[in-house]
Amino acid sequence: MVTGYCVKCKEKGVTLDDAVIHRTEKGGYMAKGKHGACGTTVCAMMSKDNAEAAVASGEATEESA
Repeated sequence: MVTGYCVKCKEKGVTLDDAVIHRTEKGGYMAKGKHGACGTTVCAMMSKDNAEAAVASGEATEESA
């Protein structure tokens, strides 16, 4: 389960709907998705291992190049 922090609601541990894994310019990994309650875009920084595990389990999709 990919989770993040909603800045609008101030809610921790929000599950990201339709999460997509992006690579940052510096080579890190970031998951972007929607918060189901308020519709805000939520981002969560993650390690390479966690990003690959989320894609492998089907919780997130990988950004197409």
